[in-house]
Amino acid sequence: MDMAGRHHSAAPKSLRSPLILFTLLLLVFSILFYIFSPSPTFPRKIHSTLNPNVDYSFVSSLEKFLINSKSRPTLPDDTVTATVTQQDAGKLDDLISRKQTERLYDDSFYPLSSSIRVYVYNMPSKFTYDLLWLFRNTYKETNNLTSNGSPVHRLIEQHSIDYWLWADLIAPKSERLLKNVVRVNKQEEADFFYIPFFTTISFFLLEKQQCKALYREALKWVTDQPAWKRSEGRDHILPVHHPWSFKSVRKFMKNAIWLLPDMDSTGNWYKPGQVYLEKDLILPYVANVDLCDSKCVLDSKRNILLFFRGRLKRNAGGKIRAKLVTELSSADDVVIEEGSAGEAGKAAAQSGMRKSVFCLNPAGDTPSSARLFDAIVSGCIPVVISDELELPFEGILDYRKVCLYCSRFGHSNCSMHLLH
Repeated sequence: MDMAGRHHSAAPKSLRSPLILFTLLLLVFSILFYIFSPSPTFPRKIHSTLNPNVDYSFVSSLEKFLINSKSRPTLPDDTVTATVTQQDAGKLDDLISRKQTERLYDDSFYPLSSSIRVYVYNMPSKFTYDLLWLFRNTYKETNNLTSNGSPVHRLIEQHSIDYWLWADLIAPKSERLLKNVVRVNKQEEADFFYIPFFTTISFFLLEKQQCKALYREALKWVTDQPAWKRSEGRDHILPVHHPWSFKSVRKFMKNAIWLLPDMDSTGNWYKPGQVYLEKDLILPYVANVDLCDSKCVLDSKRNILLFFRGRLKRNAGGKIRAKLVTELSSADDVVIEEGSAGEAGKAAAQSGMRKSVFCLNPAGDTPSSARLFDAIVSGCIPVVISDELELPFEGILDYRKVCLYCSRFGHSNCSMHLLH
């Protein structure tokens, strides 16, 4: 919060009210998304609360999205492809100011009564569709792991909020989930500008130098736009949901509104001044496991008191995991296991969470992890052990009603409390 205070004036006042509204709208979308994320093989009749017209599986949804993209109609668009001057940015600024003034005087309740208007850049396919196709064509390669042993494609799924937002923004109006967000085709009508670049997919699936080159190209493409030049990016939305992605060019886009998994108050992944609460949004991970709905919860026999399955050795705040193993592994009704990749690992984690009352959620390499959302959709009470963790929309959602919190430095007392 101190960091946020130091940068309180970073965003112009005219952007703050729309940003609050945009946050609330993303809140609704995000809650629907991470609560209702079943596998396509999960019995549809059980999920009576789900929208039957929406595919909640990332892989299945992506397959349909890419197939339908070939027949998707092209809408009028004024994304600039030619050389842009500062004079062009000035003209756009005049047009936007005129539009905002008209809306302000035409509606005394503006912006509270108005939909948020988002302009989605029509970026070249190498930044968008080509990367989605690359994931689609390689996601079955389960031996593709990061340096710390995490399966690459599962990580991409965890951080796929960029896909879900973009797919919804460009969907036909009748299929949209974010009903109160209007996509506009003229830049002067926009409150925000969405940059549909898949920073996580490019980081994990391209060769290092190829990825850096693509990052530089994306940077130049976006910063050459008159809307960027006009505001220096302060009204642009950039998904950077994996903390390793986009690092080589972040400093040139630090004014944009970043979509993040957490604020990383430790400073291990983001440099000072790059991220702060007055500017950026924390969005949830996508759960790795299937939804345990009301019937599943009632049928579950929770005979495990405390459960954890995952990597037992981590860096930074994640070093707490090794200490927890030492303290808890021999306790009664406690299961702590080393995680494993692939469908077998997912099934073991899902089964363990559904049999448990409490699920440990210690810090990983970053303060947050997808495990918190895995526990929530499994009906297991998360035990959060991370001092620097900031959660999605925690100014609105009271996570204390569904989670237990323990300090990394007071975890011994927390362990004793749980076991007794």
